[in-house]
Amino acid sequence: MDYNWLSLIPLLVVIPIVIWTKQVIPGLVLGLIVGSYLMEPSLLGGLEKSIFYISNNLAKENNILIVLFLYLFSGLIEIIKVAGGIKGFAEAVSEKIKNKKEAMILTWFSTIGTFTAPTFRVVTVTPIMKALLERLNMPARELAFMIETTSTPIIVIMPIATAFVGYMTSLIRIGLANNGIEQDAYLLFIKSIPYNFFAILMILLGIYLSFFHQQQKEALENNHKTKSGLQETREKDWHDCHPVVAKDLPAKPLNLLLPLFLLFGLTFFITWLNGYQKGRSILESFLKAEVLLAMVIAIMITIFLTIIFFLFQKISFQKITSHFIIGGNELMKVILLLTIVWALAAVTEDLGLSDFIMKIADWIPGLLITPGLFVIGALLSYLLGSSWGSWGILMPLGISLAYASQIELPLVIGAVFAGGTFGAFSSPISGTTILITKILELPTLEYARYKLKPALYAAVASAILYAILPLLF
Repeated sequence: MDYNWLSLIPLLVVIPIVIWTKQVIPGLVLGLIVGSYLMEPSLLGGLEKSIFYISNNLAKENNILIVLFLYLFSGLIEIIKVAGGIKGFAEAVSEKIKNKKEAMILTWFSTIGTFTAPTFRVVTVTPIMKALLERLNMPARELAFMIETTSTPIIVIMPIATAFVGYMTSLIRIGLANNGIEQDAYLLFIKSIPYNFFAILMILLGIYLSFFHQQQKEALENNHKTKSGLQETREKDWHDCHPVVAKDLPAKPLNLLLPLFLLFGLTFFITWLNGYQKGRSILESFLKAEVLLAMVIAIMITIFLTIIFFLFQKISFQKITSHFIIGGNELMKVILLLTIVWALAAVTEDLGLSDFIMKIADWIPGLLITPGLFVIGALLSYLLGSSWGSWGILMPLGISLAYASQIELPLVIGAVFAGGTFGAFSSPISGTTILITKILELPTLEYARYKLKPALYAAVASAILYAILPLLF
């Protein structure tokens, strides 16, 4: 089918449904079905075409690797939790921290070992800080804000061994394939990192608040009032703040540290080895290697060695396997999201979306494309409370617009990722917002309003930068 306005219909269906329901998957499914019926307008033809797009894209090698990595990664985190790794780390660290400066250093330094996923980082660090809250002499909401600035903004720009990088790279790969662009998706992701302005600005703001900002006296007084009656029991009761630090779990910090550092070390080594075997230099081996394959191999080896390590501690194999499956199943919603995003991208491409964008590109002011994608992504992700849904909808479209308008791909890719990062960080319904307020016993909406102001400052600055930078290329 030649390019025409029909190629926009699936996206025009998806976005209002997603905003109305505040659920990504129903909107994507409906968009996929509508697009499939446009391809096969018969009674059962559209449904058959939908199944074809789902199965065909899920069967692709890179997509299978992404699904496998996410499932294995989530399973590994779950057995680390049940083995007392997080609880042991929290107890060991909380005993050594004596003042606010040490706590802030720990918050930032611990990013090295906990940057794999935002929720994992929150449940690892926040219980420690809750145990120390009275000792830190700072408002709980500012503590939560500083922890969050070391979570999603950092994780979205980490190039390896996270739950995000495989998904982000796959979206870039879809956009490249739709436009016949022969570039390496992972290398483009690396190049886009400096252009995720929102993430970078939030990290800088977090550093400022952590080490250079003086807390307001009024905020401190309010914090102590809301925590009155809890001061004597704060450090005794922090184990009740989340199941990962529950009293009935063992306390073994090595059960967290060993698997994580093993995963990171193996990922770097196997990535280098993959490139080195192809005759590349050390630098090229990391840029040109099959990173996703290396990550899957690394996590498989890590899981195998971790299970052996836990068995030596007399943790039953049945308990390990059952919790591993429980952990993996927690990401089935994400895997379903990925599958539908891949299928929707394929059907819109078959409808001629890329050709249609090429046709109308001259009518769209090039200076508005990058800031426009950022603003739309920020609004969409804020309403959804999720970056992944926003990225899945906008990335293929953004790459097509960039290619048609001859805008630097890393800049547009960075803008799309930045827009999603805004919502994941600032939305009152994002997973990290709800989780951290639950642990620290903060009113969710009040805390969300508190952090929205600095997030908007960073967003406005980011939009201005996206408007200016195309003039320099």
